[in-house]
Amino acid sequence: MVFDSKHIHAPTLYGNQWLNGAPISLHELDGEIALIDFWDYTRIACLRAMPYLHEWYCKYRERGLVVVGVHTPEFQFATDVANVQRAVEQLQIPYPVMLDNDGLAMMAYEVRQLPARFLVDKDGYISFAQQGEGNYWEFERALQQLLAEAGYRSDLPELMLPLREEDQAGVVCYHPTGEMKLGYLRSAVGNSEGTSPESTIEYCDPKIYFPERCYAIGKWMNGREYMRFDGAVGEYGSMMMLYEAKEVNVVMGSRDGSVCEVRLEHDGKPLEQSCAGEDAAFSKNEVIIHVDIPRMYQLVNNKHFSRHLLKLTTSNPNLEIYALSFTTCAIPELIPTV
Repeated sequence: MVFDSKHIHAPTLYGNQWLNGAPISLHELDGEIALIDFWDYTRIACLRAMPYLHEWYCKYRERGLVVVGVHTPEFQFATDVANVQRAVEQLQIPYPVMLDNDGLAMMAYEVRQLPARFLVDKDGYISFAQQGEGNYWEFERALQQLLAEAGYRSDLPELMLPLREEDQAGVVCYHPTGEMKLGYLRSAVGNSEGTSPESTIEYCDPKIYFPERCYAIGKWMNGREYMRFDGAVGEYGSMMMLYEAKEVNVVMGSRDGSVCEVRLEHDGKPLEQSCAGEDAAFSKNEVIIHVDIPRMYQLVNNKHFSRHLLKLTTSNPNLEIYALSFTTCAIPELIPTV
């Protein structure tokens, strides 16, 4: 979205804490432009955009660009400084990151969808904004235009090529299953037993599964933001969901930090190793996810966009499941040809 010049002044960035460097004042930039990226390390859309942010930082930091990350957490565990610091290090983010645990910056910039990126010109006014994935080529072109307006006179590098087929302009993608969130405040549980705040419910397998719903089996405690397996020693709990997607990602954690094993099944059979996500391990003809620190885990990476019944099973009463998200891919026959 392009903004009329000199109409919207970029709000000051006040956060809980800064990582990767000292606080940055948008009002003290000396002829530079700023890129402000609102993100959350538990959201797949934000993680998919990270390579573009990293490349822009490397290409333009010596040409007058200042990049600031604003971490806006969805879950309580993501307000913990140590958890965000770990994510910043694992993602190799090189620019300063401000923690917006209270959501003040998010409200000031009227962010409705993550990731959200804003370009601030040399005079401190918002000139371009993008909320959600996509439009990377258009965003970088606006970035280069602001650098030129700020006085950069040397040749600028070529615009980045799309990193994925679905990032190409004009591409048509499949429609994936929507995000499913657990916890009694916004539960996507489809069982007839429903939810009960801060209570344990013993769920039965309904045998019939509808899209956009997650079905629990066994004893699960309903927390505010998650569901935690609450079975006794020797008992098992499962989560089942019918989905259509290329990849399946689940935000999970361990209550006490111990490693929780989660066994994956696809359509009633052990998940094939060829479809296992990057966080999956193959053991004794089974695909296992080892969950400890709270974050997003990639469970499934199908060869193609497809429809499956996924089942997650554990015996560890520390496992907490927060949300499930699904990614798409381009429809092969509708990919634009150069």
